[in-house]
Amino acid sequence: MADVKTMRDQELIYQLDGKPSLGVAIPLGMQHVLAMFIGNIAPIIIITNLLGIPQEQKVIMLQCAMIFAGLVTLVQIYPIGPVGARLPIVVGTSFAFVPSAIAVGKAYGIAAILCASFIGSFAALLLGIFIKNLRRFFPPLVTGTVLIAIGLSLMPVGVNYFAGGVGKPDYGSPENLLLGFIVLITVILLQRFAKGILNVAAILIALVLGYLIAIPMGKVDFNVVAQAAWISFPRPLMFGFEFHLDAVIKFAIVYLIVALEIIGNLSAITFVAENREANEREMGGAIIADALGSALAALFNSMPLNSYGQNAGIIALTRVVNRFAVATGAIFLILAGIIPKVGAVAAAMPPSVLGGAVIIVFAMIMITGMKMIASSGFTPRNTTILAIAFGVGLSFSFVPAAVEHMPGFLKAFLEDGVVAAGILALILNAVFPEDKKEAAVKVEAAAQTAH
Repeated sequence: MADVKTMRDQELIYQLDGKPSLGVAIPLGMQHVLAMFIGNIAPIIIITNLLGIPQEQKVIMLQCAMIFAGLVTLVQIYPIGPVGARLPIVVGTSFAFVPSAIAVGKAYGIAAILCASFIGSFAALLLGIFIKNLRRFFPPLVTGTVLIAIGLSLMPVGVNYFAGGVGKPDYGSPENLLLGFIVLITVILLQRFAKGILNVAAILIALVLGYLIAIPMGKVDFNVVAQAAWISFPRPLMFGFEFHLDAVIKFAIVYLIVALEIIGNLSAITFVAENREANEREMGGAIIADALGSALAALFNSMPLNSYGQNAGIIALTRVVNRFAVATGAIFLILAGIIPKVGAVAAAMPPSVLGGAVIIVFAMIMITGMKMIASSGFTPRNTTILAIAFGVGLSFSFVPAAVEHMPGFLKAFLEDGVVAAGILALILNAVFPEDKKEAAVKVEAAAQTAH
């Protein structure tokens, strides 16, 4: 009987709507949480440190970030009306808003950041509502370009984690690299040779192993856990709201740009789950959920949210698209926010341990984008669009000093490789017409990719 139940669970985890046992679902959900946990809190730590925000306010913002990441993830998985995609999307604090938040914060303070985040979110909300009319502008060529750009832009993040974290005194030390390689090799071995839960939970197992090895090496600081409270509930508008038009405009523009990443991550999940593109209902629901979630997060003293590429990468790597499993991770996030000590244990994970796992995950995002582009066919038109999108869109982001003297809006555009490559692909795809011969090549390529 136990063997039959185990086999049934192994089948259910590869189904979108299956309900495996909690013993199987929780580890799979937890690996999603561990993959995004540092990414969820890092933007807030960066912003509050640069702005000199007091420690107690920083803790409140981090607490709210975990709670709302979990809540909005649940809404993405189990929609409320038109809000949510009904897909295993994991949501967290967005890195894309960090430059704008720092600029606004330095000029006006934390209250202006939260107000701009709240009002600016309505730009994304409108985009989500009218996505049906805009769907044709996001074919696999465009979304695949965004996915490749996301993967490439995240790779340096993974390497920096692998080496121990930028700015850390032991950055690049042999101990950090050893921990990273232990986790990396564990993931590879389990993915290649293990079966059942050991295979699909390879990332979680590798992270736990790396964490345990790091403790006697002195890499885990449990002071954070000791200082964290047991129970704490956030209150709205603890830091106030302060309106500044220029701040709102900055945030509104970033919200519209971030929608490209949402569509790219969404398409990665549907491509793995059902070998198809995301439809208008899923796109609109995902964008609306992120927009409303970001508005609520701002009311509760935290930063804008976005779907996470690393979690789409985990799904691409494991092919586990089960909503119920990912939902268990979302519940843990909510509990981590309400019970800060729980979250503090995960927050104490050494960056090099996390880096050993996510460096593969980030690469999988890029590979998924390659598959999507291949489904469009490498016609002369498509290769021209790709060459311009990557050549111009990504190149300047690798050498930010090259745009130092450009006008502010152009500098901000070219410094973000994901945004620049995505928008260039979007514009060029709309401007360059596709002839009948190229359309036939696209159909043939899509058929070959499906097989």
